[in-house]
Amino acid sequence: MLEYSPQEQRLQTERKVTTSTAPLPPYRKLRGYAFDPSLSLDMNTAAVNEVVYKIRWEDQLEQGPVGEYLEVVDYDPSSGVFYHSVDLNNHYLLAQDGLDPSEGNPQFHQQMVYAVAMTTIQNMERALGRWVFWNGYRLVVDSTTGKSVPRSEFIPRLRLYPHALREANAYYSPDKKAILFGYFPAAHDNTSGQLPGGLVFSCLSHDIIAHEMTHAILDGMHRRYIENTNPDVLAFHEAFADIVALFQHFSFPEVLYQQIAETRGDLAAQNHLGKLALQFGMARGKRNSLRDALGEIDEEGKWKAKEPDPAEFEQATEAHHRGNILMAALFESFVVLYKNRVSDLMRIATNGTGKLPDGNLHPDLVKRLAGEAAKTARHLLNMCIRALDYCPPVDLTFGDYLRALITADYDLVNDDTHNYRLAIINAFRRRGIYPKGIKTLSPESLRWPVVTEKQLENLNHDRYFQMLNEVLKKELYKATEIQNREDSYQFFEKIKRKIHHTVGELAEVAAFNELTGLCLSKDDIWEGQYPAVEVHSLRSARRVTPDGDTINQAIVVLTQKRDVDAGNGQKIKFRGGCTLIFELAGSPKLSYCICKNIKDDRRMNEQIAYVNRRRESPSNRAIYFRDNTNETFALLHQ
Repeated sequence: MLEYSPQEQRLQTERKVTTSTAPLPPYRKLRGYAFDPSLSLDMNTAAVNEVVYKIRWEDQLEQGPVGEYLEVVDYDPSSGVFYHSVDLNNHYLLAQDGLDPSEGNPQFHQQMVYAVAMTTIQNMERALGRWVFWNGYRLVVDSTTGKSVPRSEFIPRLRLYPHALREANAYYSPDKKAILFGYFPAAHDNTSGQLPGGLVFSCLSHDIIAHEMTHAILDGMHRRYIENTNPDVLAFHEAFADIVALFQHFSFPEVLYQQIAETRGDLAAQNHLGKLALQFGMARGKRNSLRDALGEIDEEGKWKAKEPDPAEFEQATEAHHRGNILMAALFESFVVLYKNRVSDLMRIATNGTGKLPDGNLHPDLVKRLAGEAAKTARHLLNMCIRALDYCPPVDLTFGDYLRALITADYDLVNDDTHNYRLAIINAFRRRGIYPKGIKTLSPESLRWPVVTEKQLENLNHDRYFQMLNEVLKKELYKATEIQNREDSYQFFEKIKRKIHHTVGELAEVAAFNELTGLCLSKDDIWEGQYPAVEVHSLRSARRVTPDGDTINQAIVVLTQKRDVDAGNGQKIKFRGGCTLIFELAGSPKLSYCICKNIKDDRRMNEQIAYVNRRRESPSNRAIYFRDNTNETFALLHQ
């Protein structure tokens, strides 16, 4: 028997200890498509279309994959088949960054949806400064009263079905707490570049996966944004989902480098970075991608840049069409900011002439341009995401979102040296998108009004505000001790119940009513209704400024509902509400109150008129008034 010397035994022990105490990997590498399979068939883009996603490491990831946020269930109801689940912990897959990209391998399809979905979650959480939660709100019938009452529960995982539908559709389902991806045969059109009749899988498109995931995340934050109360609400859902998908293109260094080299640094020219769902659009017989932020294909089959037209915004009513205008405004902002940031590099490269020499750009210049483009896209995407916390909880308009963008950026970046805010304002102005109730389009005018010291002084004598402040002061400091999503969800639900309990004890709340546009006094009754207050949500946010300072905030969202007569014996739900943003440095201090007044008759009449116009259109009835369905996105995406 072989014996070890004392020194050799010590080395063996140290080797075992070293192995057992190895740190967890920071991320899991998984291969996938940067866009969709169609670009892997083009010699110019094949080399850069296959990228490696870096996903936050999940130590308890199970076959499926099934992790902390997501559960991939690969059942194909059309074929009656369950596909074998991929095991991303298999040591062979870990060694080679997952499966090879493949259109015909269901296990790769599972890997692809998981990788893109987790990337989208990570980008949202980084900007929001907190965990992402799925919408757990639902109505249940009370067994004693027989009435529907709201309930909220923690939904640990969103389900992803890669082969759920045999149709050209993919959608997020609020009822099923799932995203269902479809597949379909391409059109028999030899000009599309797709195999006529060949299968196209929506679960292999980065843009479609990111788009649907963003719908789910936004619904978890603002569940009232699927109520179609004005032309902008559902259009915003579509636009915001497109914005996230578009700007995620810039997180792929190889793709960005190749596209900048191909366009010679001009990202306003036709390029893949501004297109969404190319294969999906071409396979359905379009000449272009499903949507293009920069231009369109004309009747002669030539791509041309699209000029902003304010009249188009006034006339657009369909959600995707209207949403595309908002998406184009934000992408134009990116192009303007990118050109501004690289202007010094271009002057150096052209010796001040502004005309680049013929031939390929120098690799070092391409690298620098790509770095500036990635930085600009990342900053703009973070602005778009952070603005969600500065939006009113109901009846959102594009003008409201513009104000939210400006205010959220003001709070984090006082010195806007690169003029991000001006670029955004100008892009909105060029499309005729204006907020209501402002005198000028300066950044200072667009910023939501800060709660004044006089208002705070009045509020300090208000019983409700005192109780709300006390609850936040006593409870929110404990949030730093929470270690997981479920505990965080339950913690904030407990505080929400305390806030709601204080509402039921109120008698006189004049100052708070005046500021928030709510009616918390039982003296406020309409047609026998006392509008009960809903504590819509309570969120925290921890963000770091460019100077390294930390901003801690609490966002309290309250809503109310009135049933109002819309004519022809029809009633509609008219909602009011407010978003209260508290700074948490020391004692909670109210900074903003962003509200939609429930007593606003002008807004109520506009909503009634909008609902009645929708009822007159057969196509709108099919989308918005189909009985026994809450599948808003399924109908929108058909």
